[in-house]
Amino acid sequence: MSLLDKQKMNKNISNRLAINFGFRTLFLAATWFALFVLLVLFIRVFNQGFQYIDLHFFTNFASRNPENAGIYAAIMGTIWLMAVTAPVSIILGVGTAIYLEQYAKKNKFTELIKINIANLAGVPSIVFGLLGLTVFVRLMEMGRSVLAGGLTMSLLILPIIVVAAQEALRSVPTPTQEASYAMGASKWQTVRRVLLPAAVPGMLTGSILALSRAIGETAPLIMIGALTFIAFVPGSVWSGFTVMPIQIFNWTGRPQEDFQNVAAAGIIVLLAMLILMNLTAVLIRNKLSKRY
Repeated sequence: MSLLDKQKMNKNISNRLAINFGFRTLFLAATWFALFVLLVLFIRVFNQGFQYIDLHFFTNFASRNPENAGIYAAIMGTIWLMAVTAPVSIILGVGTAIYLEQYAKKNKFTELIKINIANLAGVPSIVFGLLGLTVFVRLMEMGRSVLAGGLTMSLLILPIIVVAAQEALRSVPTPTQEASYAMGASKWQTVRRVLLPAAVPGMLTGSILALSRAIGETAPLIMIGALTFIAFVPGSVWSGFTVMPIQIFNWTGRPQEDFQNVAAAGIIVLLAMLILMNLTAVLIRNKLSKRY
């Protein structure tokens, strides 16, 4: 190799290293900027709302006086909503994933269904709110009930759970399934005793993260007419309800400055709930993944 060729090679290497350093610096700066903005938001929210968090805040209903306002009805409404959303979405989502991965024929139609399900995971949430308003509230005459809200939120997170469950099933090694068939197990026995136990960590992680998204969503529930100010706890799935994001949205729309602080307290509670759910998903994944 001539001296000129070596100089060109060294120059190319230097250019690549410079470009790599530039992009690395850019990405690092973007990451730190995002973390800085998030930290500022956290500090502001905690400074505004921490003083309003006490026992009465968790036990009082919404009030026109910020000193007496509480989030009890919103917390109970959220729990009722998740009691409907979780079983419906998880059972349908996992069942759909098992059928598509194990029982459906491998053809263009099945691939089209999989592509559409993946695309539905990126559809804006307000579209699912319009669908819930049309089907559950008006067509099926469920009204502004917990059941209508739970089914609407199930539609929202169902594609996410299906995709997560599919990926969890695909992650199970093929030799493991073939060994089960070689021992004389049927397809359902293989799914129940081999695939599902091995795929449970991924399925639970995806399901919990999807449910945490449902807790923080507001647009679909506003579309179906969820109440913004109530002073009662739902007594059944046919009762009216409100949830934490809608209650916070209602407080932020009030002109009094004290309500802004109450809204900040509600945000802290909502963030704590979301962080707890995400932490639970990580712990479940780490604990169960050690078994397989």
